[in-house]
Amino acid sequence: MAEAGQRLGQLLMRAGVISERQLNDALEVHKATGSPLGRVLVDLGYASQGAILAVMARQIGIPYIDFNEKKPDPNAIANVPKDLATRYTLMPVEFDDEGRLVVAMADPQNVLALDDLRIMTGYDIRPAISTKDDIVAAVDEYYRVAEHIDSDLLSGEEADVVDLSTLTEVADEAPIVKLVNYIINKAVTDRASDIHIEPQEKDLRVRYRIDGVLHEMMRSPKATQQAIISRFKIMADMDIAESRKPQDGHTALTINGHAMDFRVSTLPTVYGERVVLRILRKDNIMLKLDDLGFLEGSLARFESSFHKPYGTILVTGPTGSGKSTTLYAAVNVLNDPSRHILTVEDPVEYRLAGVNQVQTNTKAGLTFARALRSFLRCSPDVILVGEIRDYETAQIAIEAALTGHLVLSTLHTNDAAGAVTRLVEMGVEPFLVASSVDCVLAQRLARRLCNDCKEEYTPQKQALIDAGYPQDDLPEKLMRPVGCKKCGGTGYRGRMGVHEIMLITEEISDLTVAEATTEEIKKVAIEQGMLTLKHDGLEKVRMGLTSLEEIARVIV
Repeated sequence: MAEAGQRLGQLLMRAGVISERQLNDALEVHKATGSPLGRVLVDLGYASQGAILAVMARQIGIPYIDFNEKKPDPNAIANVPKDLATRYTLMPVEFDDEGRLVVAMADPQNVLALDDLRIMTGYDIRPAISTKDDIVAAVDEYYRVAEHIDSDLLSGEEADVVDLSTLTEVADEAPIVKLVNYIINKAVTDRASDIHIEPQEKDLRVRYRIDGVLHEMMRSPKATQQAIISRFKIMADMDIAESRKPQDGHTALTINGHAMDFRVSTLPTVYGERVVLRILRKDNIMLKLDDLGFLEGSLARFESSFHKPYGTILVTGPTGSGKSTTLYAAVNVLNDPSRHILTVEDPVEYRLAGVNQVQTNTKAGLTFARALRSFLRCSPDVILVGEIRDYETAQIAIEAALTGHLVLSTLHTNDAAGAVTRLVEMGVEPFLVASSVDCVLAQRLARRLCNDCKEEYTPQKQALIDAGYPQDDLPEKLMRPVGCKKCGGTGYRGRMGVHEIMLITEEISDLTVAEATTEEIKKVAIEQGMLTLKHDGLEKVRMGLTSLEEIARVIV
């Protein structure tokens, strides 16, 4: 027993799972209590059961299945009854290149289970290993999905459905409706912002965007593709007979008591129509600037700008960087009965009590510019413009700021200094930009480390210098992601903003009038105390909120 434990410990140490000190500590407990070394290592928190199994699997030459990374093939699931999977604690995974059925088992040496599988399925079985808890969770999750798919669809070939009435009838069948509802409900439960339904050569892939990163959720047989996609198109009031052109639509649902709006887009691909659903909450939401990840000094700089009675505040960044969320949080601060606040958005993502919100309608002629002109006749105090896209909108917004209104809006630029030159490039006179813009906030969204599993480590000095830390102020310890059930094995849960706040001072106004370059403006802003996106991110890494790798991912 002691020799076996020592051998396992050496294997784990060579694989980098544990350190020599951790092995010695665990061996002492192992000798004193007689508990298996693997259990001791898990109890001490030195290694996870999955990490130990992965090393053991390599040693005995069978695959280890991590269900956070490997999603089971629904065609494999269809060949193994749920009661058999539950009885032997196993999970069908896929078919390998030799046509064998790969099955993850808590006990891959269970000859009785392997014989039953071989007889029941008619396939040769290739056993793999996984933890008991992971297998039980996978059986519960993936068989629930399989139950929503009609057995005839699972076993059949993809049908070339031409009759429109037949296609509508199939899309409205109970199994397909249940499956689509399951996909949507799970997306909301998992905090996803987007659902991607993607036809592949042999099946249909479903992915969720969670905290800005796509994760595969499931795969459905190719035979279900037309029915699932048609169901989404019916929900969004799209033309299901048209599959050669992109379409846009929307649907509203109430899930777990919350009103949700889904923007739906389709795109023809070589394997069929791809569907993307953007999830937007319609109900009232109270956003606080304190919750968005501002550093204390940066928040003070930003707040000083929007408490002025007039001027323009711009939030910049790429699509999906949280610009609208920041603007909503600022409007929440300003929202009181003494102010008249008007917004024009495309679309209205959140409903704010006490704020008059207008949604653009291009077909009806209600554009950003036209709405802005109407706003100026309504005596507003604060105006929020969803996005400045063209010269006309920019010109009216600037004029509104110059005539005593506080204007908040967004632009697509890479950094704060670029917003000033972008307005000039649009055609706005430099002196108008210089006299109307008070503050520019550039931002990105970075994932937060999961508080339940992040771990401390000592980074290499050169890695810190390469990342951008000054040599005389290197952090001694940082935090890094590990992965647990609460964060879905990613090591991250939730997101926060990374910010760059440039106040328009007299010097920067002069540079704007002189049509200086973005780099020249940025240099002066840094000298005046602006923290760049990169250095704001590095400070949050130092604080243990995120990782070096995450900041490198979101900030080029």
